[in-house]
Amino acid sequence: MEHRKIVIIPTYNEKENIEKMIRKVRSLDGDFHILVVDDGSPDGTGAIVKGLQTEFQESLFILERSGKQGLGTAYIAGFRWCLEHGYDYIFEMDADFSHNPDDLIRLYRACTEGGADMSIGSRYVKGIAVRDWPLSRIMISYGASYYVRTVLGMKIYDSTAGFVCYSSKVLRTIDLNKVRMKGYGFQIEMKYNAWKLGFQIIEVPIIFTDRKEGKSKMSSSIFGEAFRGVIALRFRKITPNPEAK
Repeated sequence: MEHRKIVIIPTYNEKENIEKMIRKVRSLDGDFHILVVDDGSPDGTGAIVKGLQTEFQESLFILERSGKQGLGTAYIAGFRWCLEHGYDYIFEMDADFSHNPDDLIRLYRACTEGGADMSIGSRYVKGIAVRDWPLSRIMISYGASYYVRTVLGMKIYDSTAGFVCYSSKVLRTIDLNKVRMKGYGFQIEMKYNAWKLGFQIIEVPIIFTDRKEGKSKMSSSIFGEAFRGVIALRFRKITPNPEAK
């Protein structure tokens, strides 16, 4: 059975990367469609995507939003769009090639052949697999995942990972209206929801490479939201979406 697959790529000022990323994903076996969620990039990222839509008419889509509204809200808008359009597997991936697009196939197979409802491209499931990061950033990222495991008891080694494959069933069951974190804490919150709702989660080892072009969107406020949000999650009751079918 051939499943309908789509990769959500949130963007803000990614003109150096977005065309190369779109062409790479579309070159993969398996007919991966792409939804770019662009938060009003002033560098013209959205215009580049729209220019490519004439070439990829049935497989490249864009949601344009006004200004930076946060990673979490970008993905939730993307999830809703993908569910409305009948996709079976929905992926998250960065635009900057820190995630290797070739690994989309491995994440997909972890679900379709490995029995997962959700698969995670994990930097830490087999040691530390990160290239071109300073030691300080590695320690912060690895330490954050250790902190999440300790506070939440969730046995996921890379809880902040942004390279994920969801089955549509997972996204229909999670109550997206109740997802609160907007920055990178959103990634933790989504995984925690899936875990608490009993879905099978598999971590697929990947090598993460720091971006070569463009600027990182990480900030101290985003990190602080995640730190505080994990404590709040520990005391929150997770219930399925009452409208899930």
